[in-house]
Amino acid sequence: MSRHSPAVATGALIAAACAAAAWTALAPGDAGLSLVVLAVALVAIAFARLEAGPGSPAELALIGALAGIAAAGRILFAAVPGVQPVTVITVAAGASLGARACMAVGATAAVVSNLVLGQGPWTPWQMLGWAACGAAGALARPLIRRRVAFALFCAVLGIAFSALMDLWLWFSFYPHTWAAFGAVLGRGVPFDVAHAIGNLVIALAVGPELRRLLERYGRRLRPRVVWQ
Repeated sequence: MSRHSPAVATGALIAAACAAAAWTALAPGDAGLSLVVLAVALVAIAFARLEAGPGSPAELALIGALAGIAAAGRILFAAVPGVQPVTVITVAAGASLGARACMAVGATAAVVSNLVLGQGPWTPWQMLGWAACGAAGALARPLIRRRVAFALFCAVLGIAFSALMDLWLWFSFYPHTWAAFGAVLGRGVPFDVAHAIGNLVIALAVGPELRRLLERYGRRLRPRVVWQ
């Protein structure tokens, strides 16, 4: 494979994302399909960049384990709509391991858990949403070291994630009117609140401990140079 192949593939995916965005803007009646194409292209771009970056078997194993735990937790809490540990785990991963790892954790957890809960056009947007939650955790690392700050941050991200999904649902399947938008938001309020409160409780219970645990693993993953 040519050393230029990753760059060419990324360029093609960016072009596909731009084309899908233009399709959405010019033909909003087809948004149900065009937004799925856009989300898939954006997810593919993210994974292409992650694949091109440095990595190790230990890091990949840790990402896989975290994604598996997050997916299992989401399935376990499926009976309580909106409550799941994915957001808290991705934020903790972002604050301790960096944006690259946490984005992979969030996106993988979404697609793996949906193997049980059900795949659909919502899956790529859930992948993007949880990847963004992890990236936000990485950016806010210095601000969320304390338990309460960490928990409040996760609660706010719960509202933001739910708002993203409500916006996608409205633009994809409902008339593009303010009345329909208000109806979608109003119907989603109980689930949005449950998501935020669930994040708050889970983060208060285990958030800082999970972050410290991942920070210790992260230090072990970093290469060390020993001069002899």
